[in-house]
Amino acid sequence: MSYLGPCPRGERVTRVTTSEEQEKREPRVGPEPQGEPHFEPYHHPAAAWGAAKSVTGFLVREGAYTDGPRAILKMNHENGGFDCPGCAWPDDTKGLHLDICENGIKHVTWEMTRKRVGREFFAAHSVSELSEWSDFALEDQGRLTEPMVYDPESDHYVPIGWKDAFELAGRALRELDSPHQASFYTSGRLGNEATFLYQLLARELGTNNLPDCSNMCHEASGRALQASLGTGKGTADLKDWETTDALFIMGVNAASNAPRMLTALAEAYHRGAQIVHVNPLVEAAATRTIVPHDFMDMALFKSTRTSTLNLQPRIGGDMALLRGMAKAVLEQSGTDPKALDQEFIDRHTAGFEEYRELCEATPWEEIEQQCGLGRADILKAARVYRDADRSIVSWCLGVSQHEHGVDTVREIVNLLLLRGNLGREGAGPSPVRGHSNVQGNRTCGIDHRPTQEFLDRLAEVCCIDPPREHGLDTVGTIEAMHRGEVKVFFGMGGNFALAAPDTPYTYAALRNCDLTVQVSTKLNRSHLVHGRQALILPCLGRTEKDHQTHGIQSTSVEDSMSMVHLSVGMKRPASPHLLSEPAILSGIARAALPGSDTPWEWYIEDYDRIRDTMAQVLDGFEDFNRRVRLPLGFRIKQPARELVFRTPSGRAEFSAAPLPDVIPAPGTLALGTMRSHDQWNTTIYSDNDRYRGIKNLRTLVFMNADDMRERGISEFDPVDITSTAKDGSKRHLNGYLAIPYDMPRGCAAGYMPEMNVLLSIRDYSTQSDQPLMKHLKVTVEPATRNGSRQRASRSSNT
Repeated sequence: MSYLGPCPRGERVTRVTTSEEQEKREPRVGPEPQGEPHFEPYHHPAAAWGAAKSVTGFLVREGAYTDGPRAILKMNHENGGFDCPGCAWPDDTKGLHLDICENGIKHVTWEMTRKRVGREFFAAHSVSELSEWSDFALEDQGRLTEPMVYDPESDHYVPIGWKDAFELAGRALRELDSPHQASFYTSGRLGNEATFLYQLLARELGTNNLPDCSNMCHEASGRALQASLGTGKGTADLKDWETTDALFIMGVNAASNAPRMLTALAEAYHRGAQIVHVNPLVEAAATRTIVPHDFMDMALFKSTRTSTLNLQPRIGGDMALLRGMAKAVLEQSGTDPKALDQEFIDRHTAGFEEYRELCEATPWEEIEQQCGLGRADILKAARVYRDADRSIVSWCLGVSQHEHGVDTVREIVNLLLLRGNLGREGAGPSPVRGHSNVQGNRTCGIDHRPTQEFLDRLAEVCCIDPPREHGLDTVGTIEAMHRGEVKVFFGMGGNFALAAPDTPYTYAALRNCDLTVQVSTKLNRSHLVHGRQALILPCLGRTEKDHQTHGIQSTSVEDSMSMVHLSVGMKRPASPHLLSEPAILSGIARAALPGSDTPWEWYIEDYDRIRDTMAQVLDGFEDFNRRVRLPLGFRIKQPARELVFRTPSGRAEFSAAPLPDVIPAPGTLALGTMRSHDQWNTTIYSDNDRYRGIKNLRTLVFMNADDMRERGISEFDPVDITSTAKDGSKRHLNGYLAIPYDMPRGCAAGYMPEMNVLLSIRDYSTQSDQPLMKHLKVTVEPATRNGSRQRASRSSNT
């Protein structure tokens, strides 16, 4: 059976073959291309007029002539503003009135669309028909307006009242043989109050099966920081970014994934800070920018550099680079006692001597070979670090989505500890969380491995008996659904079917459920890849007013630097039949747990009541309701920032992991998946990737030009990509177009979610359990199958 049918309107289809050699069709994600594929290397500043033009075009396309400008003036503002539902970058602390970005405006406009998907739409289109549509076409239909239930006899979704929907879901949960037969997934957009209720529902039911998108993104970061520092979060905040002497930005495409970081980078450059970008690809954020709210710079086309050094290690070579920098600092300490902060090391760390011995025993030749950089380049980075009084190391998925992601993040901490870059202004580790409130989800209880301390407090305050055993994460949930052990799947936001690895395997797992429930704002693939029974429950968006018994409610979110603040919607809901996420959870909980003493309905009347309970359960949320209403909210206390380490030794722990072997075998490449610029997670706004010079194309693979020549591949030639999983099984994508790109030999890259089919469900890190989305082992050869694409016409400067 095809996991996606042919695409409408003559859209291109690329053939996919799984390990069972079944013919599948690749997910068609973006809109219909508006012309021939085109590639021209990008040479313009990030953001600037290109962003302004793109935003204007998007607002016009969506007809957001009034709501769009209103949203721009409300987004990320204190005093009644709403938090951007896009990235988790912190809000400006100095009163900036246009603390926005191109992708944030697109994300909000996409949510505020005037298009609607109601009962008439579902009556006109069967699930089988909709399965033939592209993912762009599905989301482009607009906002969901009322709850729907799947009718297997007609193959249509049909309307269902909220009361009946809650009873259907509640009955499915009540009738399970074990609460562990249910799994409760969440994406990062869920506010803190709904997050707390969600985990309370799952744990009162009796399970810790609480997978989330962090399991696929920053699980390695949390585990590494917890082991090294006793906290799962970074310690640096935005004020530290404003005062540091050196920034090391690793494995992140900031211009697309956290565009508001460009402001911090430009300001850092202006004050003379050193900015080192570490990435196999030199992305737009690592070159120059014109920040759109700098009106004079925009008028004069005056750009600012956003880097002082760019390093391009091989995919997976970051840990070797960090080890080389540490080795250089330690070698220098033999003649320069100021190279190390020995007082800090002696007073606050454990394991230093073992780490020193490891660095001394690691040959430079091995470091260079694994890193893919010469010793001279590594020493340049080490010199920047040594000369800076205060340094911050920031990283994203290019570091975490590897087999050795935990070891690499711990190596970041090792490097910082050598010079005491912790517990003082302008210094520390600073992971870049991707999705708005993904960090708040974990803080407020979405964790399949909760601590006993948290469970004890939850039991005491909420008068429940929470389960103590660990639950299932994302990969574990997919495998359990596939085996028939998880029978009910809840998706609280997101598009699980496309975001997860091994697309055909994930589809089969979801279809093996008795019931799938998706709480969503828009139609997506996860509504069409469903269980034997299926519910679509439409919810309010972040931009919409949430009316409850005691008036309009606010929700709170936590950014990537632990600041918690309120968000209040600005516009009328898309439909009078929408419910808030807390209200939906309350309704399901009451139906699933009819004898519960938890005051579910009372909580929904006034979210302050939820926050009062959270203040008693969650460490750092004391006096929650008052503090969250302060200007800019409040920062959750970070013990490690105060040099209080909740580790077994009571100190910051050096790690001493060996360097992994990341060199591809002869004839193979290491391929990393990534997002395009005109994309947010699985939502695609167009088939363009402006910052990489791509137009009208997503089914591509970026390659080193020498690797292409060695294989007899020219620009825009169709190629076949074959991945080899840990278990030896193979997966194929055929007819992708090859694009030469500035990247190290032995490396390749392409877009998710299309390339998720190359990743086996068994390809996950033994350290973090994360899918290895940044390190697939592939071969790329000229296309040989019948029906492969013809060579595409193009215009290029290469």
